[in-house]
Amino acid sequence: MFDQSFINNALSRSAENSLDRRRLFRAAGIAGIGGAVALLSATAAAAHAGEGEGSPSDGAILNFALNLEYLEAEFYLRAVTGWGLDDGLTDGKGTRGGVTGGSQVPFKGGSLIEKYAKEIAADERSHVEFLRSALGNAAVARPQIDLEASFTAAARAAGLIKAGQKFNPFTDETSFLLGAFIFEDVGVTAYKGAAPLIDNKTYLEAAAGILAVEAYHAGIIRTTLYARDLQEPAQAISDARDSLDGSTDLDQGIGTKETANLVPTDDNGIAFSRTAGQVLNIAYLTPKAVSEGGFFPQGVNGEINTSANSE
Repeated sequence: MFDQSFINNALSRSAENSLDRRRLFRAAGIAGIGGAVALLSATAAAAHAGEGEGSPSDGAILNFALNLEYLEAEFYLRAVTGWGLDDGLTDGKGTRGGVTGGSQVPFKGGSLIEKYAKEIAADERSHVEFLRSALGNAAVARPQIDLEASFTAAARAAGLIKAGQKFNPFTDETSFLLGAFIFEDVGVTAYKGAAPLIDNKTYLEAAAGILAVEAYHAGIIRTTLYARDLQEPAQAISDARDSLDGSTDLDQGIGTKETANLVPTDDNGIAFSRTAGQVLNIAYLTPKAVSEGGFFPQGVNGEINTSANSE
């Protein structure tokens, strides 16, 4: 649909420096032209937090996304297989950290939830592989990830458990769904933030495709929670997320037993956005401006690493 010269020119305009350009050209060769266009669109998600002077480079934005993909991949892969990413997919710039917690969920044999989890896990692993290929030697290492104390802290903040109790999302199918819901919607709102930053219709179309994948994942989790009558704990998690990312009441639960709210939108039927700083508020489990905590005890690797001051 688009000739090579158009894509080459677009890649050049979108890269901040010659090193970024070389990596993006390499991505085009690895993933195909469509994949490279999608890659460029994905970078806009985190850039929303750094508009204007001093905005991060494409490489910095991609690495921010890679940190989040590491988290999702480790969560879902451990849930369906009992182990996470291969070592060859975790090295890179910055300090490589280990993963605390995580184990295979005792899914009921052949259950729909197990099938959903396997598909999402495969998608998240593919995201890690693609971003690492696009970044090449500039890719950051997997940071230290906590899938144990972080979930307990999040569940306690939501009021799902009491002080002294623990929450393990790998215990059973219901716990797994609630654990996934804690951060699954966050990716959708991050990609939504890319829309105002994209002028080229080709890139906007690609960004819409990326957003669709994240929305499908979130939709699966939200719908399954609703089918299990888990509206109250889902609302508690939504309220906890909302308390972390600012004073505006944006986050939404899945509705009530009488009325479903499977697609969280505003009055115009439009999904809301989060900046990179707000995303890290949730990942670090704090409304303060910090550079570590929660799911990333030592912080994320790369230039974009500080949450917003959302108090």
